[in-house]
Amino acid sequence: MSETRKDGPERSCVVSRAVKSPDDLIRFVVGPDGMLTPDLRRKLPGRGVWTSLSAKTVTEAVKRKAFERSLKAKITVPDGLVAMIDALMLRDALQALAMANKAGLVSSGFAKVEAVIGSGRCAAVIEASDGADDGRRKIGQAMKRAEIARETSGLKARKTPVVAIFAAADLELALGRAHVIHAALAPGPAAEGFLSRWRRLVRYRTDDAGATEPESPANSDLLDERTTEPAGPKAE
Repeated sequence: MSETRKDGPERSCVVSRAVKSPDDLIRFVVGPDGMLTPDLRRKLPGRGVWTSLSAKTVTEAVKRKAFERSLKAKITVPDGLVAMIDALMLRDALQALAMANKAGLVSSGFAKVEAVIGSGRCAAVIEASDGADDGRRKIGQAMKRAEIARETSGLKARKTPVVAIFAAADLELALGRAHVIHAALAPGPAAEGFLSRWRRLVRYRTDDAGATEPESPANSDLLDERTTEPAGPKAE
């Protein structure tokens, strides 16, 4: 099912039937071999079928055979589809981080990260999920000082998102540097591209609980994976 509204085309989730923007859904297509394939970038040819941006919803779609019913065809659903999507989204986010790094928007190392935070031009803080608690505490203190400085200057309070879903080894590979535990992201189109992919992965893992922008004070804590983000994909 699809609808066209004033804000553009919309699609419905095969499980909930809720009508949403494509940005709030995951598209699937069936390949020539009859295999169901996640189409995260919505570019593959063929008729699409959609689920909400949620690992739980994909699990339900598999259990209920919702893909087959929607497509009215016999298809093969790959084993471990939920984990497959998680891995694809994680890889996509790391590739986007690498692009942001190539654009010169990523600084790593405690001192450099602290300086970017203090400059007031920090789009996000990135922390290795397996980093030491002491380092996280110190970065948190630097972020708090930056918030106080903004308030003192009469600027609007702003919650800086903290990205903590990547292990140090993943960050080292994406950034091409050794021993990456902390990094800071400066504003720019490539930074927004990375943050957009990160938010989608958060929403997928938390069953769409992290749907709001990190600047929203009421929901910003949902985007801080240090306390709310599952370490990886949920079992089907």
